Formats: sequence, C-alpha cells, structure tokens
Amino acid sequence: MTSTLPRTDQLSAAFSAADRDGEAVSARLLDSAAQLSYDPTTEVDWDEPLDPALHGLNPEWSTLYGTRLWDEMTEEQRVTLTRHEVASIMSTGIWFEMILQQMLLREHYAGDTTRKDFQFALTEIADECRHSLMFARACEKLGATGYAPKRSGIELGRFFKTFADGERAFGAALVAEEVLDVMQRDWMRGEDVLPLIRTTSRIHVVEESRHMTYARQEMRESLEGTSAPRRRTTATLLAIVTAVVVTNLVHRDVYTAAGLDADRAEREAAANKHHHAMMRTSSRHLMTFLGECGMLTAPAKAIYRRLHML
Repeated sequence: MTSTLPRTDQLSAAFSAADRDGEAVSARLLDSAAQLSYDPTTEVDWDEPLDPALHGLNPEWSTLYGTRLWDEMTEEQRVTLTRHEVASIMSTGIWFEMILQQMLLREHYAGDTTRKDFQFALTEIADECRHSLMFARACEKLGATGYAPKRSGIELGRFFKTFADGERAFGAALVAEEVLDVMQRDWMRGEDVLPLIRTTSRIHVVEESRHMTYARQEMRESLEGTSAPRRRTTATLLAIVTAVVVTNLVHRDVYTAAGLDADRAEREAAANKHHHAMMRTSSRHLMTFLGECGMLTAPAKAIYRRLHML
C-alpha cells in the first residue's frame, strides 16, 4: 500500500515563528487541518502481514541498543523487544493523549465558540481521539498489549489533568508531544521498521506538528503577565510532568516479553550512554523553547539532567 502522506518538512514552512497573533495562528492551523488530516482506517494497511525480520522501531532507539545485553541477544529477541518497546511507548501516548483531551475541554469549557482557538482545540481533540484509536489498533496488531503506566503515574496524571491550567496544561502537552515527535521522525524513515509503524508514525508527526505549534502559542500567551513565583513553580512542575512521562515510556515487561532477565535489562538500560545521548539529541528543540520561556530554572534543569535531556 502506497501512502499519500506528504513530507513533514513541508508543514513547518506554513507557520512563521515570528507570528504571535494567537487567532491568526489558530486560523492557519484550521486551514492546515482541513488539507492535511488523515483517516488511519484507510491510510494504514491493517491487513498487511508483519514481516518477521522488521523491527518495531529503529534499533538505535531501543533502550538496550549499545549495551552488553544487546550484543548477547539473538536477532529474533531484538525484533521482539523493539516491537514491545514501541507498543509500550504508544500505550503511554494513549494515556497522555487522554489527559490532554480532558485539559483542552476544561480550558475551553463555555468558551467563545466563534474564536479560532476554540475551534482548533476541538479539532485537536478529534485528532487525539483518532491517534489513540490508531495506536490501540497498532498494539493489537503487534500482539503487544497491556502496557499501562505505573500506578503512581496514573494517579499523578489524574490529579494534574484536574487542576492544571494555562501554561501548565499547554506546557505539559508540548513536552509529551515533543519527546515522541523526534523519535517518530526517525521511525517513519527507518528501512528496517515495520510499514505499520512507519505509517502510523508519519500520520502522528504530520498532525502533531499542528498541535505543537498551537501549544507553543497558547503557552506564550498564558505566560504573559504571570508572576515570577508562578513561573518558577510552573518550570518545576513541567519538569516533573516530563519525568513522569519519560519514565513511563518503556514498561519493564517488554524485557520479559523478549525472553530477557528484566532486572538485568533495567539496570543496563538505566546505564546506557547511547540511549542517554539519543534523549539529549531528541530534546534539543524542546529545551531551547523552554529556555526562551524562562522554564529552565535550576530545579528544572536538575530534573532534565537526571532524565538525560540536558
């Protein structure tokens, strides 16, 4: 099946970084959504058999790539591991997209329905619903389900989605989207990655590019006129949210699914310098934006360094 999706680098040209008019940005995002939105039920070939030689994500993105354990693994184990890793990451994506949808609904509850930012918020919610269904169906196809976040993460998310507002809600959405975006830009081009994952990644990258533009704009507007104490608190809160998301991306059960000793795998993954470098590279643009917004305070930086994002 040949995908009709466009090159993602064509999308960024549609939005000027100098444009700070929120309504103008939302109007342009709505125009983009009308032209570049996709139905995963038709864009993805759900009936295509899974090639047993192809990975779930680029091997270089595996948490164990570059470790002694990776060198000891068979190619079959590596393929199995990457498929379960991508399923775990997609499951975490579903969890956070559900949080995001609730925050957007609360943020725009009883809002002015004629405003373009209100209308784009509803468009984004519709996108996120389709993405979650797409990820759920992909996990089912991979035969890798049940990778729920830790109980602590679920309860923290429940609290956050109920009380976060303004730049805190949009900042949290942005950090989660940015982390996944960079990974998926590699997966969608990976020649040794399953077509299923390449196509679902491309759909997500195309549509999330609008969501990230929207989140940045809303975050900038929300930060205008905020007090220094609130900014400092927000900076730390966003770093904590990032930590919860990142530490829930890969469930320890993925190692068991690949026939590995989960305790040893977790130790080697935690000490994996290659994966640390990949995380720093993938976080570069996010850290630059947070710095521009004054969100890289000393406490926040300490958390990001522990996550290997700085």
